[in-house]
Amino acid sequence: MNRMKIKALLPILLALAAIGTQAENLYDEQTYRPLASDKRAHLPGDAITVLIYENSSATTSADTNVQRNTNAGLQASADQHAHQAAIGTNATFDGGGTIQRSDNLLAQITATVDHIAPNGDLWIKGEQVVEINSDKQRIKIEGRIRTLDISDSNTVPSNRVAEAKISYLGDGDLASHQKPGWISRFFSWAGL
Repeated sequence: MNRMKIKALLPILLALAAIGTQAENLYDEQTYRPLASDKRAHLPGDAITVLIYENSSATTSADTNVQRNTNAGLQASADQHAHQAAIGTNATFDGGGTIQRSDNLLAQITATVDHIAPNGDLWIKGEQVVEINSDKQRIKIEGRIRTLDISDSNTVPSNRVAEAKISYLGDGDLASHQKPGWISRFFSWAGL
């Protein structure tokens, strides 16, 4: 008898189960990637490694030489008495200076695709913080890359990042000891 009740209830239970479930498609056109597809970043949220090779150097030199002479004279004579007066100024200024700066930054940072530009370029953003003995080194990168510039290993050199904003900041004991103290800054400000 139990079997008959189960057989009678089985179609009802199946109908109720079918009502509560819906089929989901495993294929999503926006995120689908075949196993043999290209693994380079091309969607928001994808990761890409930026190889930062930045070298810059600049030299500025200035020489200044200014000379100024001003003379004024007055002479008067009457009855064999002569009176003379003269005023003169002379100023000379020589100045010069040289500024030389050289920077070199080598790093690898993995950034994330933030959004896609209308022309298909990828806007990326990434940050890396390394802390060693309470010294923090922070590298940030933002910019726009062409999908053509992404290598097969999903990397792009920093000189291929358009509108790049690369910052490298240090904070901690080492960075604070590289700055002049407040007494030195005061004397520099006062021109002493």
